[in-house]
Amino acid sequence: MSTKSKLTGKKKLGYCFGIFTESLCYNMFYTYYLTFLNEIVGIKPSYSSIIIFLSIAWDAVTDPIIGNYTDKPGVNKNRIMKISIVPLAVCFIAAWTSIGAGFSSQAPKIILYTVISMLIWIFYTMYSIPYYAIVAEITEDYDERTAIRSLSSLLNAACVGLGNILPALVPTVAILLGKKYESNSYAVIAAIISILAVILGFICCKSLEGVYVPKPLAEGDPKPKLSIISTFKSFGSILRLKPTKWFLLFVFFYLAMSSMIQSNLTYMVIDCIGMEYDTGIVIVILSLIVSMAITVPIVEKLAKKKDRRTACLIFLSGIFVFEILIKVIGLDFTVGSFKIMCVLSPVALGIANGTFWTLFYSMGYDLVELDEFKTGERKESAITALPQFIQKFGSAFGILMAGQLLSLYGYDSSADVAGKESLFTKVTDEGIINGMENISTIIPAIILGVSIICLFVYPMTRKRFDALMVQLDKKRKGEEYSTEGFEKLL
Repeated sequence: MSTKSKLTGKKKLGYCFGIFTESLCYNMFYTYYLTFLNEIVGIKPSYSSIIIFLSIAWDAVTDPIIGNYTDKPGVNKNRIMKISIVPLAVCFIAAWTSIGAGFSSQAPKIILYTVISMLIWIFYTMYSIPYYAIVAEITEDYDERTAIRSLSSLLNAACVGLGNILPALVPTVAILLGKKYESNSYAVIAAIISILAVILGFICCKSLEGVYVPKPLAEGDPKPKLSIISTFKSFGSILRLKPTKWFLLFVFFYLAMSSMIQSNLTYMVIDCIGMEYDTGIVIVILSLIVSMAITVPIVEKLAKKKDRRTACLIFLSGIFVFEILIKVIGLDFTVGSFKIMCVLSPVALGIANGTFWTLFYSMGYDLVELDEFKTGERKESAITALPQFIQKFGSAFGILMAGQLLSLYGYDSSADVAGKESLFTKVTDEGIINGMENISTIIPAIILGVSIICLFVYPMTRKRFDALMVQLDKKRKGEEYSTEGFEKLL
């Protein structure tokens, strides 16, 4: 395997366009689905969060199975991606239709949207795991992996923007559709996002032709099959790697923090900051994506100068302090007549997300070579799937906590008439407003603090990775090797 990739600049950009397919759907779902189920379908917040938790948890269960399968010789990761794109788009549109709003009881609504959501995440996994895993097969170079993920993260800032700003146009779309169809305004936005996802997903797959070569199936070997037993064996060897547990804990708590804030954005804008939804959410999302886009190249530069772990620690520690300050000052703080937190609060999340998504996958790639050193096998997809498995549970946990806390603080919109975007009205109960503010500030800050501690203990550094690669190269050539310089990884 070459240490440099075969990706030309054009093909690299084409590959990175693939981030739109997963990130557009991901961001619209995580930011607005809790609100959609609460306000449009008319499901109680405690139940809505359970729907999301169950669907994402189910997806987390399928992650290792799909990851292990796509690592097998004879399986074409690019083909798996192609197969999943259209079904993902169809299910995504279905998830945002308001058909469930017509049911009189909660149970059929819960069942309907749980099933549809589960289908979304199965096809999402079929696309995203091969998409991210392919980079570890194309290049082993430490900095090139960071550079590819950095370009992808930069484009991801645009995904975050489109995935969040387009749904913010729901009230406008509702007016255009007229009263009879206004409750399906989200479905219209979902259709636009799905069309973009399909087009850019196929561009990504096309760019990988001639660059990615599937692992060949040896003559006489059986065709690869989905196997739960082999999945457990594969993941068992990965979990025995010393850095794995700290990396996974870091991922879990970070995603719990970010998804909690993201799922509460609508309530933060209207009830905590005190702005009109139409203007407030646009300012919040623009601040989020601009700060994320600015952060990505800075993080990449620091990661290349130091290493990924150090860069991540520096930026996330700053955000930890920033979130506490926001709570102390208050989300309704104004400068003159301008509600400054509609800029500062999303900037904190933008910097954190820009850091995490630039470095997260490339940090995981380092485990591929460590596992190969110990076992003699390469498990790119399995090692991509395991953090995704934890990522989904972390994200689902964050949204579950947000929904449960909303109910605990006393918020309940299920008694309202569902299906009208005008239901986004300001809460007047100070206790509920304070609770919503906690969900966007101090509670996520505490969770982020735990994530930072796990990252601090995580032992994979550039120096140790470089030492690992020297000895791994010797082992591949059948030469005498040692563990000098990376003992703490073992």
